[in-house]
Amino acid sequence: MISLAPFKHWQKILLLYFATTLGACSATDVRQYSDNIPAFAPQEFFNGHLTAHGVLKNRRGEVTRYFTATIDASWSNNVGTLAERFVFNDGEVQFRTWTLTPSGQNTYQATAGDVIGAGKAQISGNAMQVDYVLEIDYRDKKINLNVEDWMWRVDENTVINHSILRKWGFRVGSIQIAIVKH
Repeated sequence: MISLAPFKHWQKILLLYFATTLGACSATDVRQYSDNIPAFAPQEFFNGHLTAHGVLKNRRGEVTRYFTATIDASWSNNVGTLAERFVFNDGEVQFRTWTLTPSGQNTYQATAGDVIGAGKAQISGNAMQVDYVLEIDYRDKKINLNVEDWMWRVDENTVINHSILRKWGFRVGSIQIAIVKH
């Protein structure tokens, strides 16, 4: 066991915080949902016209913004394209186009214009989990956030999405979304 005796009080608190924060990252394995139904088939669910309704929360869990979005999704040669248009409560409009490319059994590479590199998506049972780095504008600067994105298909036409946003391992916010297929 490591002794914390040589550290000052504030250093002990910081060390304990880092230990609990970093230990909590991605502790859930998508395979734990393998028996859940309905099965999450991206080619079937993300196909056609969808809408999304969501909230953004700060690190304290307070809702700071909310939005609606339209998603036009299609597949060609097993590659999916999700064209998203977000309208926020303050009037801001954002666009993002995702490309989902199969990379193995129940796995995809997920790319978008504001995603750094390629995200990794895994599917099991009714769940889809995607890890990626998102570049955002924050206080007139570009910053990168690590996103741990979880989706659960709850019925034929509905997916619940929960995203955890982190910077340097610290949780800085989250997003909750209901996605509805029409």
